[in-house]
Amino acid sequence: MHWPAEAIWEQVAPWLPGFTVEVLPQVDSTNSELMRRARAGSLDPILLVAEQQTAGRGRLGRSWQSDTGGSLTFSLGLSLAPRDWSGLSLAVGLAAAEALHSQVRLKWPNDLWVGDRKLGGILVETAGVAGSPSRTAVVGIGLNLARPPADGLSTAPAGLNELLPGLDRGQVLLRLAAPVLATLRRFEEEGFSPFVEGFRRRDALAGRQVRLSDGTTGTAAAIGEDGALLVHTAAGLVAVGSADVSVRPA
Repeated sequence: MHWPAEAIWEQVAPWLPGFTVEVLPQVDSTNSELMRRARAGSLDPILLVAEQQTAGRGRLGRSWQSDTGGSLTFSLGLSLAPRDWSGLSLAVGLAAAEALHSQVRLKWPNDLWVGDRKLGGILVETAGVAGSPSRTAVVGIGLNLARPPADGLSTAPAGLNELLPGLDRGQVLLRLAAPVLATLRRFEEEGFSPFVEGFRRRDALAGRQVRLSDGTTGTAAAIGEDGALLVHTAAGLVAVGSADVSVRPA
């Protein structure tokens, strides 16, 4: 497998000093590895990609199954100091969707969908930087290239090769790395506001009946300016912003 590490570095390094690209044959989780490094004081911007993850993680502690050759799993680490962290995973999702295909939609707060099927997910974690207002943001992205079996999955899966046949993992990574990193830098400077309308155009939940993890049902209206999901419920309009809330079409 050829990874375009040098091509990605050439795209990014001129505007992101200290940036490196690292490829590992195997790791428990690219996010876990970068979080360990951040807590140990490693602060330089990095893209870490794994041939295989043995313990990939998703949001709310869910596991992410990766198939060698059939999926792409990578993480980006970058020190950031935005005024407000709200909406970061949504901005990353928008950057990924725009870099991939016009048919990729966004399921609040961190999934990439094709139709009503899950193409990939995003996991954002942060670690404090001692003596600095910055935190290291670790952004993990997992994508199905080939459509995996649906057995045991709560949402039917999709594969990117349904939309872009013939692309290998390296080519997909080359499409994604620079736009996502540029989005992280822009988010640090401008917050979520520049990304609101783009997310709304690809919002997979708007106008649909949804069920929250606490059992509440309602109709998803849109996302707010801060990235919260607005839901019309029997009790009125509710802004759902907690990272601990799961939302599914009813």
